Amino acid sequence: MQKEFVDVLVIGAGPSGCVSAAFLQQNNVKVKVVEKTHFPRLVVGESLIPRVMDHFEAAGLLDCLQAMNFEKKWGARFIRGEQICVFDFSEKFSEGWDWTWQVPRADFDNAMAQELIRKGIDLEFGSEVIAVTFEGKKSITTIKDQDGNEKEIHANFIIDSSGYGRVLPRLLDLDAPSGLSPHSSIFTHVKEANRPQGQEGTMISFDILETEVWLWVIPFSNGNTSLGVVGPTDFINSLSENQNTKEALEKAISLSDYYVNRFGGVPFLFEPVKLENYSRSVKQMYGTGYALTGNSTEFLDPVFSSGVAFATESGMLAAKLYLKETAGELVNWETEYTAYMKSGINVFTTYVKEWYTGNLQTLFFHQPENLDVKRKICAVLAGYVWDEENPFVKKHENVIKNMAYILNMEAEKQKSPD
Repeated sequence: MQKEFVDVLVIGAGPSGCVSAAFLQQNNVKVKVVEKTHFPRLVVGESLIPRVMDHFEAAGLLDCLQAMNFEKKWGARFIRGEQICVFDFSEKFSEGWDWTWQVPRADFDNAMAQELIRKGIDLEFGSEVIAVTFEGKKSITTIKDQDGNEKEIHANFIIDSSGYGRVLPRLLDLDAPSGLSPHSSIFTHVKEANRPQGQEGTMISFDILETEVWLWVIPFSNGNTSLGVVGPTDFINSLSENQNTKEALEKAISLSDYYVNRFGGVPFLFEPVKLENYSRSVKQMYGTGYALTGNSTEFLDPVFSSGVAFATESGMLAAKLYLKETAGELVNWETEYTAYMKSGINVFTTYVKEWYTGNLQTLFFHQPENLDVKRKICAVLAGYVWDEENPFVKKHENVIKNMAYILNMEAEKQKSPD
């Protein structure tokens, strides 16, 4: 059997894998990337948050992405009936990027993958990992190409950025149940022939149909728009008696007073894709000779677009810790990797849970706006979830529910007769 020898094997060429591989190659590490699919390929996760820009810049991938002229995302809009709340990333508590992108992921991921190839990184498409064995920190990974040919990749370390493929979690029995309640989504793209001019036509929006059900609208610079509905799995399944995804998404659009005229009856560019019970977790995020990054570890919920940010944060951190370890420094993966990533994931988990309880929506739509509170929440939505100077990060477990309780009590008092 053919054998290849590398320093680091990266599984998956999505954002996490590309950031890891590019950063390691910048630091003179021999990297090989193995990707099961062929690019470009359809994938969800089309709305980014500003924290990812730090990672693309550090990995030397920012210029190739800038050249793609993706739609700039300056903030996000949340709609509930006639109530509208807009977050502007330039008005946030924490220092950091004030904008990011809304991207068709097929083009976005392919741009990064091609840049890796241009940089001289060995990226092999159409090859699937079928087995992994470890001898101490060193590993032997067996991959099979589309013609059925197998070969071994001998590596000193593996970074598993396989996303929903979850290669090492499957092979090493690392999957664990998510702590979030089961939710599902259905999405597609449409071509907008009559897109509204200005901000209305380009701003990402989340239209709340019920407390736990919402529609996403993500306009792209190519004239297409991503449409998706998210909600409890039982609700998503109830949208179509025969589980027809086209019928289900059409029904969800019809429930949107805000968007039914813009998107009702607009033909879909592909059969809507359903992601059922999408939240994921693992028993551990690293082991001897490997680290899990991105959706290979945790996937929370698309409501605040945190997926790609956690993917690139973990991909960059895993690469940095590998470099530190190979330089002879002691690395405590439990504290420097797992605990660090978990602290940010826990903040976003709270926000996801409080979104679905309705408490966070109470804060979003309260009038008059509390601009100080809004700035602090905005920093979280921008991905700066490790900034403990922000009380909405440091005290995330209680601050949202406590404030919502006070606001709801005040609203009840105003309703009551004197």
